[in-house]
Amino acid sequence: MNHTSTAVLHLLCGKIASGKSTRARQLAEAPGIVLISEDQWLATLYPQMIHSLADYVSCARHLGSALEPLVVAMLRAGTSVVMDFPANTLAQRAWLRSLADQAGVTHQLHVLNVDEETCRRRLRERNSLGEHPFSTSDEQFELICSHFVPPQAEEQLNLVET
Repeated sequence: MNHTSTAVLHLLCGKIASGKSTRARQLAEAPGIVLISEDQWLATLYPQMIHSLADYVSCARHLGSALEPLVVAMLRAGTSVVMDFPANTLAQRAWLRSLADQAGVTHQLHVLNVDEETCRRRLRERNSLGEHPFSTSDEQFELICSHFVPPQAEEQLNLVET
């Protein structure tokens, strides 16, 4: 770890509509922190092209590959980064954690423990407002939640319960 850098990579874990983006924006209000929002980038780069979980996985993989060197460079330069990307599976967390490891900085995984019924209600409200770049059906919600894996002790993550 680079002990001269105070940069931190902030990661977010929580089911869909648990408040990850809201927490990401709150974290990014502090000076010297940059927010990178997966939803914003995907909506801009792949307009009207993400209609299924498979579409999302493919586009998100390309986006991650493109942003990885930028995020590592920002962290190495001493800029903290909030990655508003879901850290909801072992593979997602391993990749996101690798960004901090490559840069030689610490990470914090902000865990949002919100029950599914609350998330489902929030998602329906979000869908009805039409302000989010993506609308998610009840069926898609169930499918996405079925892939959620809570953080595991063996991952050795720096957890921040929110």
